[in-house]
Amino acid sequence: MSANNIILIGPMGSGKSTIGQLLAQRLNREFFDSDHYIEEKTGVDIPRIFDIEGEDGFRLRETRALQELTQRRNLVLATGGGSVTRQENRKLLRSSGFIIFLDTSVDQQLERLKHDKKRPLLQTDNPRERLQKLLTERKPLYLELADLRIPTDRKYARKVAAEIYPKLPDYLI
Repeated sequence: MSANNIILIGPMGSGKSTIGQLLAQRLNREFFDSDHYIEEKTGVDIPRIFDIEGEDGFRLRETRALQELTQRRNLVLATGGGSVTRQENRKLLRSSGFIIFLDTSVDQQLERLKHDKKRPLLQTDNPRERLQKLLTERKPLYLELADLRIPTDRKYARKVAAEIYPKLPDYLI
């Protein structure tokens, strides 16, 4: 492994950002969220990027952001839920650190995201159907990449972070 980064993958609402921040604090590492990084670099929010460039345009920006972020060392990186859909991203993530899949059910996603209006892929008449379709498509990719799989349903972020810490390889601590 070329880098000792910790990379969090999983569907939207799985807790990647919150858990990532907690892990980064505990391990005294820098934390990045790839979606926030894209927003900072472009000066606009992700829904606006989707409106202007569509999902394909956003995915290109996401790949560039991941290329930049994975050049760093000793960080905790929360990725976007769809980042694994591009083969280029999967190769990049695999070579850049220890990957933790935060596994979350559609029911839990709906509960956590029910008030979130900033998720372009959820702006649909049937969010449950959309989340189920995304999970069906992406879960095999999450599982293929994961060095560690952690279920997050009905767990607080602090509990999940505390569960992850002892399961990290020694070289990451």
